[in-house]
This record gives sequence, structure tokens and C-alpha cells, in this order.
Amino acid sequence: MGSSNLEYLSESPALQSAVLAKDATVERVAGGFTKFAEGPIWCPEGYLLVSDIIGDGVWKVFPNGSYAPHRKPSNFANGHTWDLDGNLLTAEHTSRELTRTTANGLIATVASHFEGKRFNSPNDVVVRADGSMYITDPPFGLTPPYSSYEQEPELDFNGVFRIDGKTGAVTLLSREFKYPNGITFSSDESQLYVNDSANGQITVFDMRPDGGVTNPRLFANLSALGSQGVVDGLKVDVAGNVYCTAPGGVAILDAQGLLLGKIVVPEQPSAVAWGDSDYQTLYITAETSVYRIRLQLRGTGSGIRKTTNY
Repeated sequence: MGSSNLEYLSESPALQSAVLAKDATVERVAGGFTKFAEGPIWCPEGYLLVSDIIGDGVWKVFPNGSYAPHRKPSNFANGHTWDLDGNLLTAEHTSRELTRTTANGLIATVASHFEGKRFNSPNDVVVRADGSMYITDPPFGLTPPYSSYEQEPELDFNGVFRIDGKTGAVTLLSREFKYPNGITFSSDESQLYVNDSANGQITVFDMRPDGGVTNPRLFANLSALGSQGVVDGLKVDVAGNVYCTAPGGVAILDAQGLLLGKIVVPEQPSAVAWGDSDYQTLYITAETSVYRIRLQLRGTGSGIRKTTNY
């Protein structure tokens, strides 16, 4: 597919050479997931963890295309990230919890309620440098096939929450999203990006010193990229570019929200992760498969594990 994998919506050819590695192509790594693959995260031991939500499992996917079970059942696990100690944080649909898995495999609840009411179905999670955790909580996992059985919501909104890394206290950051989904920090953690699968928009907040957010504003509207699929996974590279799975591919925006282009994938993408030893490979989960493409830029954020004890 060559350079056509990145379709820039700008007349500047220099942008293409600034993002993709030379002669980069989209490669299919592995397939056969139960539609759809989600929540990818790279383990420094040399493999990717991938949630197979409808299949109720998490798989180890190796760069050579082989894969092996990691956790099954998984409570219909979705998004993952690492905490500051290198433990795996997982947003679970059926349990309606954010959980932590330690190096010895022990799984414990981090948070499950806000003001005495259960979360809807935690979807994605990111960790700030102070150890606080930020989650999106849409209703997707309240009903099959994205959960094992039908459940009733206890909250009357779909929120974005902060979980204090020391006390575990849960704070509501926003209830203004219909279906909050992907979430990530800017490379310097001064801003928080959250997208909404209902309208294709990415909202950016300024971070407050206490870990709260302020000044919400539209960062980008990706609903016009195509008619199939929704905005979903979010990541940021060291240059501050934002990567968002969206209708038509993986959209790449600069730090000002300018749409530089999109990586076209054979299936509708759901999420992305930085991987390989240099974190310059973008791994993409997309319906039944995992794809990858090489970049010139390194990834950043809590999707990169800072320790090696897992």
C-alpha cells in the first residue's frame, strides 16, 4: 500500500515524511478475534495485550502473528493502561469496575462507584504522572453483546471521572458527554482530551493543579471522515500529535487540532497503542484483527510502562 496508507488532507507533502517512517505500510499482524478487538497495550516483554470484548478474553499477540490466551473470562475487558508501579489497569464492562492486576496475577478493584452508585461500564483509562487515574464511563457494556447479561444503569449520566491514586476518591470531571470513549493527556499533561462516540467530537480540557479540569472546548470534529464507525481510541506522540480512531481510519491531528491526515486500515479501527522496543510502531486494533505501521515519532503517555515488574 506504500505511502497511500496515510492520506494527508493537506497540500504539504512534508507532513507525510514527518510522521510515517520511510516506506511504511499497514501490516496485518493477527486476526480471528470475535469482533471486536480493543484495548491494545504493549508489554516490554515483547507482546501486545488485546481485549476481545465479545469473546470475553484478553490475548497476548506477538509481533510474528502468533497469539496466546492471557485472561479468560475477562469480565468483557476493554481499555488498558499501566499505573506508576507497572501494574495493569483494566476497564471492565461486566463488573463495571476499574481493576488492577499485579505481577503475580492478583486482580483487585480500584474503583466501582460514584456517590454510592455503580459505574455504567468503564471503557478507557489513562494515568497521570501523579498516579491519578482518569476513566470514561459510557453505557456500552450494560447490554450484550458487550457484556454477558443485561444490566440497569444506576447513574443518570455517562461521565468522565478522576480516581485519586492515593486515596481512591472518585471525582466527577464532566457529565456533558453522551458517549465518552477515548481519553488521553497531552504530552506535557497540561491538557486532557476526551472524545464522544455520539458526535465524532474531541473535547480538550486544561488541567488544574489539583487534578481537575477546566475550560472545555472543541478540539476537533471527525464525524465528516466517513459514515462507518465512531471515534474511539486516543493516543499522543512526543511531538504533541493526537491519534484518534475514527470513521475512515486513524486520524492524525497536530496539537492545534489541525487534521493532518488519516491512516487507512482494511477494517474499521477501534484503538491504538505504541509498541516495539522503541515505541515507534503504532499498533491498531480493528474489528477482528490487529494491524501495525512504523512511525518516525515515539509514543508517550501511560500506555508505555515505566517499570518492568509485570
